[in-house]
Amino acid sequence: MLQIKMEDLTLKDIKNILETESLSGKIEYLTKQEFYNWLTNFLKRLQYQKLCKKEKSEVLTFLYLFTDYKPGYIRKLVSKAAKESLRSKQYARSSTPKKYSTQDVLLLAQTDIAHQRLNSHATKHILERESNLYGHQEYENISKVSSSHIYNLRERNAYDCAYKNGTKARVVDIGETKKPQPNGKPGSIRVDTVHQRDIYYINAIDEVLQWELIFAVPKISEFFLEPILELMLQTFPFKIFNFHSDRGSEYINHTVAKLLNKLMIHQTKSRSRHCNDQALVECKNGCVIRKHMGYGYIAQEVAPLINRFCVDYMNIYVNFHRPCAFRNLEIEEKEGRIVYDTYLTPYERLKPMDNALSFLKPNISLSYLNNVEMEFSDNEFADILQIEKEKIRKLIAKGKKIGGSFPLPV
Repeated sequence: MLQIKMEDLTLKDIKNILETESLSGKIEYLTKQEFYNWLTNFLKRLQYQKLCKKEKSEVLTFLYLFTDYKPGYIRKLVSKAAKESLRSKQYARSSTPKKYSTQDVLLLAQTDIAHQRLNSHATKHILERESNLYGHQEYENISKVSSSHIYNLRERNAYDCAYKNGTKARVVDIGETKKPQPNGKPGSIRVDTVHQRDIYYINAIDEVLQWELIFAVPKISEFFLEPILELMLQTFPFKIFNFHSDRGSEYINHTVAKLLNKLMIHQTKSRSRHCNDQALVECKNGCVIRKHMGYGYIAQEVAPLINRFCVDYMNIYVNFHRPCAFRNLEIEEKEGRIVYDTYLTPYERLKPMDNALSFLKPNISLSYLNNVEMEFSDNEFADILQIEKEKIRKLIAKGKKIGGSFPLPV
């Protein structure tokens, strides 16, 4: 509905218009066609075409003030109404006819069910063969579809394909998909698996202290993983409250979930398209495990020996004698940028924390950890680590020469 804010019954010429511009008139609600008729008669009575430029401007100003139309549209209507009668057009929605009918979509669905939904190019070729080679006339229209448009037809309501893609990832109701929030408290660990030919390393690192534990297993299975994970959770000197991993089946399974529930540890898993969720442990995979253990082949029989080396030497070295980079929170608060310029060992990072004793397990004390730290200096223990690592390399090489049947020590 359109609004006309003033009656023009007394408007005979330009002078009357000027006199009545400032008066409040009667409000009328008109349809579009009624307004067109009013405007056409109004301009004819004024003989708009014969008015001078100034008078025309005054008429347009009047229409701007007392109608709800914009100036540009008023000028357009006045230009048309002065020459011919205005008529409103009835809106008619134009609908493009569908090239492929419901029957064509059903034929496509039948083809997808029979062939377990191939890609669009292969599906189009099958439709063409059905029409051209085998002479099935019902496929004549659908065979002309483009490869890209097949995906659009598969979204139609008529498309009802009973085939389900078995390779599509399914939702597993184990673990919570979120980024852990340790809030500066030790006990939130990130866990990942590193593959070195025939053995696997289980790498677990605390997000706050960067306290790291490494274990080795011959296979990724429940038989080997369950005891190692239980040992790992017991070996951490502080209480664990969160266990975070990627979405791999070695950690997202009912066996691990049952173990964590028994220990009252919350389980979380990485978010899709958030590669930084596991950035810390992925970094340690390269700068610790790959740097010390390399990329060469190690037989499965060597896994117990490698695991003993990690427990007795590697885990002590990375937590008591190898410095890690930590964020400078003062610079971050002042300048708003992240700077890693503080280098401490994980145990050095733990000692000055407020309520450090409250984070430790009941059977672990700071004096015990101090004794482990002071037993050897950093260089002394690094030399011991290199000597033990060289022994393992020689035994691995010996195992290769005798055909891979590695004689494990008793």
